[in-house]
Amino acid sequence: MYKRILVPVDGSDASNLGLREAMKLSGQDTRLRLLHAVEGFLPVGGVAVEGYYAGNILETFRKEGEEILRKAKALLNEHGLTVETEMVENLGGGTAKIIVNDAETWGADLIVLGTHGRRGLKRLVMGSDAEEVVRLAPVPVLLVRVPAAEG
Repeated sequence: MYKRILVPVDGSDASNLGLREAMKLSGQDTRLRLLHAVEGFLPVGGVAVEGYYAGNILETFRKEGEEILRKAKALLNEHGLTVETEMVENLGGGTAKIIVNDAETWGADLIVLGTHGRRGLKRLVMGSDAEEVVRLAPVPVLLVRVPAAEG
């Protein structure tokens, strides 16, 4: 059984499926770490471009991230699981690298990651953080795919 599971969460259906799968893999002595990256770049026409958020938009994203982490942690706590949370600001658009770095630093022995499983042009335009995590991760990665009708 895995002892230290890293679960990136963003509140999406895909990340919620990943969270529930991590819960199934966890025992009473498993430590779960929920990681949320506050995006500090602006998607324009499907392509991520570094940008500056005027006013309080970045602060709004931080508050939304805190709420995502709070809800995910509460769900896992209801099942008696040991959970810690971490929120990082992703100002350069490298979410996969942030996930991999956190897994290394924290000492994860598994990353559970929800994915939309995009293919073709959608994948080309939007990229795939999940694919990059799989390529870079020093530990096993479990991808939990949203069924095609839901994604």
